[in-house]
Amino acid sequence: MPYVSRPSRDQVATALVDCTVLAAACLVAYELVTVARHHVYSVSRPDDLIGGLWAVISTIFVLRNSYQQSVAAVVSRLTATAVSFALCLVYLIFLPANAWSLAGLIGLSTLAVILLGRPGDAITAAISTAVVMVVAVVSPQHAWQQPIVRMIDTVVGAAVGIAFAWADLRVIRPRLRAGRPGG
Repeated sequence: MPYVSRPSRDQVATALVDCTVLAAACLVAYELVTVARHHVYSVSRPDDLIGGLWAVISTIFVLRNSYQQSVAAVVSRLTATAVSFALCLVYLIFLPANAWSLAGLIGLSTLAVILLGRPGDAITAAISTAVVMVVAVVSPQHAWQQPIVRMIDTVVGAAVGIAFAWADLRVIRPRLRAGRPGG
């Protein structure tokens, strides 16, 4: 078994800040979606909770080690999600969700992002499609609404993630550096 060195104090401090920023961002995204949706437009409490989960996933996906990486992740997340949700919306307006449509739309969404020149977004498009279609199977009476509300959840999560990435870069890290001896 290879020897793993102990992290330095600075590495531990950085890891603690990263974890705290991510946890806070996820809490904000979750609360924004679950509380706001309940007051604005709620299909059901379970749907609100799925929306909160989806916003948290988007926040986690977007919040990266640098602001530039976070911006690139926002573009990736929103592109893949928009393609997936457009395909799902068109399908669900006319037809019910089932295992065959799940598989077919996963294939179509991945093909679409690849043909758009974004092969790295294929996995995200497939996951987005899978979530929308499975929730549409679980809640068939509101199936066509799922792509719309999941897109909103994605945008909220991505916005929270990028806001926290900016705050981390511009506010949190500079204050931590200023508080260190020799900083």
